[in-house]
Amino acid sequence: MKSLHPLMLAGTGSDVGKSIIATALCRIFRQDGYSPAPFKAQNMALNSYVTADGLEIGRAQAVQAEAAGIPCEADMNPILLKPQSDHTSQVVLLGKPIGNKNAYDYWRHEGKDELRKEVHAAFDRLSQRFNPIVMEGAGSIAELNLRDTDLVNMPMARYADAHVILVADIDRGGVFASAYGSIMLQEEADRRRIRGIIVNKFRGDMRLFDGGRRMLEEVCGVPVLGVVPYYKDIHIDEEDSMDLVTKGGKEETGENRVRVKVVRLPYISNFTDFNALQADSRFRLTYATVPSQIAEADIVVLPGTKSTLSDLLWLHQSGMAGAILQAHREGKTILGICGGYQMMGLTIGDPQGVEGSVASMPGLGLLPVRTVMAPTKTTRQVTFRFEGQECSGYEIHQGVSDAPQPVVQTDHCIGTYVHGILDNPAFVDFLLRPFAGRVEEGGPAINYQTYRQQQYDRLAEHVRRHLDMDKLYSILTDD
Repeated sequence: MKSLHPLMLAGTGSDVGKSIIATALCRIFRQDGYSPAPFKAQNMALNSYVTADGLEIGRAQAVQAEAAGIPCEADMNPILLKPQSDHTSQVVLLGKPIGNKNAYDYWRHEGKDELRKEVHAAFDRLSQRFNPIVMEGAGSIAELNLRDTDLVNMPMARYADAHVILVADIDRGGVFASAYGSIMLQEEADRRRIRGIIVNKFRGDMRLFDGGRRMLEEVCGVPVLGVVPYYKDIHIDEEDSMDLVTKGGKEETGENRVRVKVVRLPYISNFTDFNALQADSRFRLTYATVPSQIAEADIVVLPGTKSTLSDLLWLHQSGMAGAILQAHREGKTILGICGGYQMMGLTIGDPQGVEGSVASMPGLGLLPVRTVMAPTKTTRQVTFRFEGQECSGYEIHQGVSDAPQPVVQTDHCIGTYVHGILDNPAFVDFLLRPFAGRVEEGGPAINYQTYRQQQYDRLAEHVRRHLDMDKLYSILTDD
């Protein structure tokens, strides 16, 4: 089997589908007998994951590794930026936080050479063990003002000697201009590196774009490798909260379903925790953005957050806190995960100013737990027993709470630090116990791990069907 060049999926902009195409190709290469691994030098996301050795990376690279059939590791996403405000992000280097940076300071030249060395070394370690490396760019490859400090797009492709495929989103319009401009704004050497275009998120009759495909090839001077249709029935973990725009707004029918409302916090993180419930026919899960929506719930969920104290203040200012407390008085189940669990406690202290200038704030008082924010972040995979069964998940949190057990329960309130807890059938069955009569006709429980693998296969089939894989393999074996 021939060795393949590293492949970089670069974008005409943000949210054009680079991560999904990378996930599909990781699966396809694995199916075809290769040993692929994902790589994104720098990722900005609030959805993250913890490796087996307790290091934090972007959720997208963990998903891509799972699609490739390998454990995820920090080298797959050496720099992770986790936004804490409109101007500030926590910088996670090789899985460990190294401090907070405002955007201006981060994008200046100082310190970028050291970061560049780290991402290059991470790529080198991966490339010695896997082939091909499926690389992903970030945002647009034509941000001229960021070119000198860019770590993730064309400078990384140059270092890796990667062949670049440009991903363009036709659904947002302007596909000709965005593809042509992205290519023409490159320096000549980088322009030659771009070997093909994938037109993504096409809606309607594919035959209507046959002429457009030929025009795009003529204008850009590179082949269009495929036109990939938009899909709604394949479920892959999302990278960040912009994907929540498409979630939760549509109420599915079925009175027997248990109604779950997840509070849409301003700094919500790791909302992939709820994908298992969305795939489970016994639940109807949507997101609550105003207090009146809480009244519709059987179960109210306070999710993870990157800024616990800020989002707790928002709960009070928005009226959400009062609506949650009213739901509790009415006997509804309240579940808090990670930062949401901290908010459900008695107090949250931040004496060292880890999150900001607020030294202490009362919680919702639903759980007998006190939390103190700590400079050291806890990141680890965990296993524990719940309802007599083995359960697993992972923790990513800044604070320390005075409740040692993984799940705290009292008076139809439940709190936990464990992300992924809803992937465990024992815990889901426990949540459903008060609604046993209602869910009898809601369908059987799913094995969520099996379900995830099925989704990767379906995604691979979808992309393979609309991509010229022979042409892609020819590009990746061509010097």
